[in-house]
Amino acid sequence: MGASRQPQPSPRPAGMPITRLTLSHQHLPGLILVALAGEIDRTTSVRLAGYVDRVRRIGDHVVFDLTELTFLDSSGLHVLLGCAHTCAAEGRQVHLAGARGSPARLLAITGVDGYLPVHAGVDQAITTVLTKDRG
Repeated sequence: MGASRQPQPSPRPAGMPITRLTLSHQHLPGLILVALAGEIDRTTSVRLAGYVDRVRRIGDHVVFDLTELTFLDSSGLHVLLGCAHTCAAEGRQVHLAGARGSPARLLAITGVDGYLPVHAGVDQAITTVLTKDRG
């Protein structure tokens, strides 16, 4: 008989789901578009915060593309609101675009959709930012 294999300990705690988050950005005149895909929870929100801090230029508006975001919890919401606070101190805004499903429900339940500009799509958000900056 061969030696039996002992189960190897998992690197993540039992019951902890594997979360995936893909981040990308594009600089446009006066704004940065940050696309979020996947899930933002307590395990990925720190990564999001660091990413936004690295790629955002001082004085830019921020448009978060939430089209491919499948999950957002309070820790992710905290990052978005923290970014909004930073932008507001510079006379700029955070715009949210394309939220649907559970992220859209969280924005509605918490009232964030009444605090931050929320747009149906990215093009609408970018047009709004560029129009306000010209005015």
